Amino acid sequence: MRVAVGQLASGVSPKDNLAAIERETARAAERGADVVVFPEAAMARFGIPLGPVAEPLDGPWATAVRELAARTGVLVVAGMFVPADDGRVRNTLLITGRGVDTHYDKVHLFDAFGFAESATVAPGDRAVTVDLGEARIGFATCYDVRFPDLFTRLADEGAGLILVPASWGAGPGKREQWEVLVRARALDSTCWIVAAGQADPSTVGPPPDTRAPTGIGHSAVVSPLGEVRARLSAKPGLLLHDVDLAEVAAARRTVPVLANRRPLR
Repeated sequence: MRVAVGQLASGVSPKDNLAAIERETARAAERGADVVVFPEAAMARFGIPLGPVAEPLDGPWATAVRELAARTGVLVVAGMFVPADDGRVRNTLLITGRGVDTHYDKVHLFDAFGFAESATVAPGDRAVTVDLGEARIGFATCYDVRFPDLFTRLADEGAGLILVPASWGAGPGKREQWEVLVRARALDSTCWIVAAGQADPSTVGPPPDTRAPTGIGHSAVVSPLGEVRARLSAKPGLLLHDVDLAEVAAARRTVPVLANRRPLR
C-alpha cells in the first residue's frame, strides 16, 4: 500500500487550505498513492475561533473533499472541525474515498502545557477502523498518541496501519517527545504508524501570535518494530512510502506483545 503524507502549514482560510489539499492529493495520486493523509486542523489552523469555521460532515468543505477523493481515486484523510451539540466543536478526521465514508472524533483532548482544548472542543468516544482492500486501518489524532490503550485497542480490532494526523505544539523537548511517542505506539501495537503533522508555520512566514499548537512538522512513517522508515523536516512537503503489511504479521511473530499481555488483579 502506497501511503502519502501531505504535511501542510494550514492557514486560517478553509478555502485556501482546501486548495492546498486538492493540489497535494493530485500530486500523490499521480505518484500512485492509495491513501493520502493530511494533518489535524487541515481545514483551519488552531489559534482562531473554531466555531465560525466548523461545518457539518455534509457541508460544503467535506463535500469538496469527498469529490476530490472520488476524482483522484485515493482514500483521503483530513482534519476538520464539526459543530458539537453543546456549542463546542468536534476535532474530526474526515475519512473518505475508495468506497469509505466515515469519520473519527478525537478522543483525548489537549489539556496540557497550559492549553485547554476541551474549552472549545468536545471529545469523541469511539475507536474507528476502516478496511481498504486487505488492510484494516485505524485512526488517532495528535494528543491521542500519548495514550497507548487506544493503539492496542485498534490493533485488537485488526488494524495493521494506524494514521495519526497532528498539529503538535512547539516548545522545549516537544520534537523529541513526538518522535519517541510515535515510535513507542508502533511498538505497543506492532502496527505501522503514519504520523502526519502540521508543518512549522515559521518555515513559510511570520509565526502566528498564539499559544495554540500550530505544528512542528517532522511527519514520519514508522515500522511495526519502531523503525523510522521515512520522515520530513519542519517545512511543508509531500512524503510517499510503500507500507508492506506483511511486516505486521512478522513483527507480531517476533515480538508478540499483544498476545503476551496478562491482566493484573
